[in-house]
Amino acid sequence: MKFVIAPDSFKGSLTAQQAAQAIETGLKRVFPTADYELVPMADGGEGTVQSLVDATHGHFATAQVLNPLGQVVEATYGFLGDQATAVIEMAAASGIQFVNEQTKNPLRTTTYGTGQLMLDAMHQGAREIIIGIGGSATTDGGQGMAEALGVRFLDAQGQPIKRGGGGLADLQTIDLTGIDPLVAQTKIHIASDVTNPLVGQTGAAVVFGPQKGATPAMVATLDQNLTHYAAVIKRTVGRDLAAFPGAGAAGGLGAGLLAFTPAEMERGVEIVVRETHLKERARQADYVFTGEGAIDFQTQYGKTPMGTAQAVKAVSPEAKVIGLAGNVGAGIDQLYGLGIDAIFGILPGVVTLPTAMQTGADNLARTAENIARVLV
Repeated sequence: MKFVIAPDSFKGSLTAQQAAQAIETGLKRVFPTADYELVPMADGGEGTVQSLVDATHGHFATAQVLNPLGQVVEATYGFLGDQATAVIEMAAASGIQFVNEQTKNPLRTTTYGTGQLMLDAMHQGAREIIIGIGGSATTDGGQGMAEALGVRFLDAQGQPIKRGGGGLADLQTIDLTGIDPLVAQTKIHIASDVTNPLVGQTGAAVVFGPQKGATPAMVATLDQNLTHYAAVIKRTVGRDLAAFPGAGAAGGLGAGLLAFTPAEMERGVEIVVRETHLKERARQADYVFTGEGAIDFQTQYGKTPMGTAQAVKAVSPEAKVIGLAGNVGAGIDQLYGLGIDAIFGILPGVVTLPTAMQTGADNLARTAENIARVLV
């Protein structure tokens, strides 16, 4: 019998690797000699670096970069087992965790540190970069990221504009002559499920600006500045990104990556499926265990359990896919026709959140064991 164990992380409790090991522990109590494939998964969001490094036996790297407020911090990213592909979460350098109620201000916060991480990876040998672009504190259209790569953003007097979404109002010229030559030699995959355009009522400023500290007046300013930014980009590189799906991800970082690097946008879970070789490893599987902290109707929209189920069914249509979750929410019946065959909550009863977090491994192992006993 072959089991494939491919969960996402259980955020605040277990990494994807730890979750997979806990599930394996439970299954082995019933099937000690079965064939097991552990494939830590992610969907491009938080935990993607950890999961891909674990799944491919890669390693971590660190670099000193500027956070969204311009302060020096140490940020971590990963290299996959091939040693030529880096995986970066932009939040490691430019995430919302670096600001608070007093300091968050998308007119000033910058993605410069994300560009520094990318450049460090390139100079460490990466010729392919996977970058997850969720959890940002910024609405600068990726201007800071591109500046770190060597792009110059100049005002009417030929002087550098200020970093942050507010500085884009002064932009007149984009100078690409100083961009690091390694950028053109590096394939970049943007891991994002966000389809928002750069500007407008569903754009970066209007939809995501308020959670980053933007007042209504600031939202209007940011949207106007990003519209101007898109016009200068179109004039400079010939790409119209104002309404491009996904350009508004991470405060417009999607637009900056598409404009100034050889980047392509992909669904995060599809990238992880490819890089972990999940389909190859799931051939002839009998049962597949996946899961994450919560499973509900939203799981069908690019979340790890659904991406895992669909990838597995493509190569092993007879395999049964079982989802495990700390919280099973509304609408799970919508998932049963899409690739997931059964869903189980792992909690033993009513417990506090801290207790649930602390006992995640035991709960996963026990639930997996109980499911296995039905399969004997």
